[in-house]
Amino acid sequence: MPEDMVYYDVAVIGLGATGSAALHRLALRNVHVVGIDARMPGHDRGSSHGETRIIRLGYFEHPSYVPLVREAFTLWRALERETAVNLLMVTGIVEIGAPDCALVRGTLASSQQHRLPHDILDAPALMKRFPAFRVPPDYVGVFQPDAGFLDAEACVAAQVAAARAAGAEILTPCPVLKIEASARGVRIVMANRTIEAGKAVVAAGPWLKTLLPDLPAPVRVTRQVLGWFTPKDAAPFASEKFPIFLFESPHGVHYGFPPNTGGNLKISKHHHFDEAVEPDTCDREVSSRDQQGIRDFITDYLPAADGPMVEAKTCLYTMTPDGDFIIDRLPGNPNIVIASPCSGHGFKFAPVIGDILADLATIGATQRDISRFGLARFR
Repeated sequence: MPEDMVYYDVAVIGLGATGSAALHRLALRNVHVVGIDARMPGHDRGSSHGETRIIRLGYFEHPSYVPLVREAFTLWRALERETAVNLLMVTGIVEIGAPDCALVRGTLASSQQHRLPHDILDAPALMKRFPAFRVPPDYVGVFQPDAGFLDAEACVAAQVAAARAAGAEILTPCPVLKIEASARGVRIVMANRTIEAGKAVVAAGPWLKTLLPDLPAPVRVTRQVLGWFTPKDAAPFASEKFPIFLFESPHGVHYGFPPNTGGNLKISKHHHFDEAVEPDTCDREVSSRDQQGIRDFITDYLPAADGPMVEAKTCLYTMTPDGDFIIDRLPGNPNIVIASPCSGHGFKFAPVIGDILADLATIGATQRDISRFGLARFR
């Protein structure tokens, strides 16, 4: 290594929700760590922006996620205390659909297996309790009181600030051109400098395959649209009447939040049109077709919200074929740790996954069960 080359114990590449969490957890362990991002943390080109993110325990995707969400709740609250910033608001969540749909079946399976508090509401009871919804007579709702939402940009900023306060160094904006093996671990080549580290945590989101083209995982980057709507009638959206929601219908799975400080509702379609894109060239403009993909649901099931769309943004999902995360070491180079808590449901897990990544980068293993997230499943 040249005498003037800077060396770190660990370099974290990508400072969205996951990367900033890993940086924070490593710094708390007194690791000599640097965080690198091509843009300033909190930017709107990736997957960690858009005002809010849902946090929920009754995990319809699979019951094995529930212990990780429980730990994430604890660590988000610890970060609030550490930074004196409010990050998590508990509102409850209602998950709605036909009794045999994947959303309802999945959230009930998680709730029952992990003994989570929940109420099952038939259609009349659902609409009485939450009058903004209009649902078919055979639909049901599963209400869980312990869910809520995270302030997305504030969460990233808090993790970066806490990491810096704990001793982490941060290089931004510094696009990474290449990650390669070196005699002491990993060499990271940037446009205007090169550094070396014992380990690298790559949490680059949509740019994961750009930085690691030989990654043995068939990930796809898809374009998503977030919309904010001014309700026609604000009364049904009072806080006690309108929690976070997930709703599966013939239009797909939609989700939404209580009114923000401006009185507008954020409502979006999970997986939108499943449109594969390149992260640096995707269309960021929101079209009338994009809006219609959300408004058709609102018209049919949430009519009081069917006012003007006052704001819209795009974000990116990094999708695996099975919808599960990737958390593993790179085959052929165990000094590179891959972090892709992706497929549109990873934000809420950031602090616990950050701690898992700190485990992998420092001791090479973790006590948490991450077998579901290994790269071997793609062989």
